[in-house]
Amino acid sequence: MKYELHPLGDSAVIIHLDDKITEETHILVRNISIFLEEQPLPGMVEFVPAFTSVTVFYDPLNVLHESKEQKKKSPYELVCHAIEQALTRIGAENEGETRTVEIPVCYGGELGPDLEFVAKHNNLTKEEVIDIHTEADYLVYMIGFAPGFPYLGGMSEKIAAPRKESPRLKIPEGSVGIAGSQTGIYPIETPGGWQLIGQTPLKLFDIKQDPPTLLRAGDKIRFHPISSEEFEKLKGEQG
Repeated sequence: MKYELHPLGDSAVIIHLDDKITEETHILVRNISIFLEEQPLPGMVEFVPAFTSVTVFYDPLNVLHESKEQKKKSPYELVCHAIEQALTRIGAENEGETRTVEIPVCYGGELGPDLEFVAKHNNLTKEEVIDIHTEADYLVYMIGFAPGFPYLGGMSEKIAAPRKESPRLKIPEGSVGIAGSQTGIYPIETPGGWQLIGQTPLKLFDIKQDPPTLLRAGDKIRFHPISSEEFEKLKGEQG
């Protein structure tokens, strides 16, 4: 496994795996995350997976307290050594469970006010945009930005569209958007500049659930279109 270790302030180390976003790198990120979840490093506070890296946050005092080499090395050096030892035990194969989650979406209209813009921008009809958006399987690379927000890979460049020049102050929960060559789902009401093409009635973040997020890194997502009547019915069932 090729990687580089870099300090992030005085209490974190970045495990940098690559500059390119690929499924192979994602599998490494995922396997490192699974390992750290099951076997936390001495003094580790938390870890944060991203597209091409994993950042390990640690408590310097706890690192020194738990180390027998505290008089010889700094906390950063001790954590780097622990990471290097851990990485020798992590393979490149995908050991985690992979799920496919169906996401119903009501496209266009008031729920997807930018669908027509995306269609015109790409010289397509609205129906063609929906067909292209629903024909792919999307990989959840990571969760971030907002609680439960999935960063997805796999969208066709045929329906890519620029961000809005002026972001909206309020994006409704469940809105499905496009920005550049990415698509995503807003799990909560938040400001945002993505072009909105539809909305799902599913809750992607619910503090009452365990875990509170519907999606997790490594999941596959498949969108499918529903009518406004089906949207209202499913929305009611979600509570």
